Amino acid sequence: MQEKLELKGKNTDGVVSRYINRRISMKISAFIIRHKIPITPNMMSIISTIIGFTSLPLFILGNPILAGIIVQTSSILDGVDGELARYYGLTSKFGSFLDSILDRLVNIIALLGAILYLTLFHGLSTVLHILVYVLAIAGDLMVSYLHARALLDLGKHPVFIGKLPSIASRDVRLFILFIGCISGFIFESLLAIAILSFFYVISKFTEISLSRL
Repeated sequence: MQEKLELKGKNTDGVVSRYINRRISMKISAFIIRHKIPITPNMMSIISTIIGFTSLPLFILGNPILAGIIVQTSSILDGVDGELARYYGLTSKFGSFLDSILDRLVNIIALLGAILYLTLFHGLSTVLHILVYVLAIAGDLMVSYLHARALLDLGKHPVFIGKLPSIASRDVRLFILFIGCISGFIFESLLAIAILSFFYVISKFTEISLSRL
């Protein structure tokens, strides 16, 4: 009988990570641990990033379904580095820094790829479309910035301040893009990401501000 491994997620996990991604990433982490595969948490972060980057050429070549699958695969693998780090006791500030920066790059590449696909193959280039493109990327970055500044300046993740849950976390945003890619509603997914991100940022910023006044 195989020993049951105590693998842990994060208490800041979004709903997609908690109920979908972790179910897969923990199996991957368990496989790596049981077979003593020499992959460090930082190596896993880099592997996840490289996989995420491959979505860009797939979008440009006109294959959004495979690109979306790649984006979601990268999102799932992004959980493995933290699981390995917590299991082996290798969590570090540098590891967190590396993972955060690489995550932002993958997000930008994935969203840029989706935007290029729509522009190249659907000719969506009106002012409204461009506005949605800009807001999707800006919203994505603003959620990350809100979280980073709250941790740095307030010493607490925003999910633990106020009542609004983490409805626009990275796993949720990438999952929305994934669904949009495989269903053919890519523009709508970018619009959803933009609206959800700014709704969350404004609402959570208001909650944090009111709690400190």
